[in-house]
Formats: sequence, C-alpha cells, structure tokens
Amino acid sequence: MTTVIDARVIAELVTDPELPMLTLADLGVLRSVDVDAGGAVTVTITPTYSGCPAMDAMRDDLRRSLYAAGYSTVDVRTVLSPAWSTDWITETGRAKLAEHGIATPGPARKRAAGPIPLTLQPVQRRVSCPLCGSPDTEELSEFSATACKALRRCRGCREPFEHVKEI
Repeated sequence: MTTVIDARVIAELVTDPELPMLTLADLGVLRSVDVDAGGAVTVTITPTYSGCPAMDAMRDDLRRSLYAAGYSTVDVRTVLSPAWSTDWITETGRAKLAEHGIATPGPARKRAAGPIPLTLQPVQRRVSCPLCGSPDTEELSEFSATACKALRRCRGCREPFEHVKEI
C-alpha cells in the first residue's frame, strides 16, 4: 500500500483539463489530500469559479490516478469557501503559463466581505505581452477558450495571446 505522502504526490501530478500545462496544484485548486487509517483517500478541490465545466474532469482524473496507484477508496470533495483566487496560482504555475504564451494574472482585487458591488464600467487591465514583453496590448474579447481567460493582441509584435483574468 502506498503512503499518505504518495497520495499527495499523485494528486499533485494531475493536470488541469483546460490548461494542461498546469497541474491542479500549480493552479491552486488542489486544497488537501488526506488518507485515513484504512487507506481511504479524501481529496478536496475548489473550482476556479462556480459552474466551472472542468470540475467533473478534474474529479475523474484525480480518482483515476489514485485508483491506478493502488488506492481503492477515493472521495473527491468540492469546497467553495474560501473562493478560489488567481492569487493561488503558484510561481511555478505562472512560469508555465508564460512559457506557453499565456499572460499571467496580476494580483486579484481585495474586497470586503459581503455583497459584491455592481460595477458597470469595463475592467481596465494592463497586460504585457508574454511573447515580446511589450505593455502595449489590447483586449480583443473579454472571453477566450474558457471564461477565466481573455483574448488579447500585442500592438508591438501583433501576436494574439490569452490572458488569465484576475479573480
């Protein structure tokens, strides 16, 4: 039988279905991995946003990897509080995004507890090109291949790129 450490290591190797260059640990959605005295594994994850369509794939991939490692009982739980933030993306994860031409998010805005105020103004982001480093970029679409990314273009090198939005 594998050990508690092995279960954590195995879970940390599972990649995100939408950003396969990142592991769930890199992305910051992997919250905890616990193994009880009987060898049952409980994995806790937090979605990047409520309604994330990749959650079923994440759960399935975690179960499949842990079953393949010899664990017979695997429970994957979802927790929503505290809500995930792009601040949870690790430095390794940020480096991997940049290596793949995806602009990394800046710091998420801090908000007080309670209702989120409605802002009718578009969010203005300063995003440098991950390819040439130019700060002169423009947003082409608020949404890209996934809801948590925007499509941008560099005015310097003229290349399009995706940007993980600050959440």
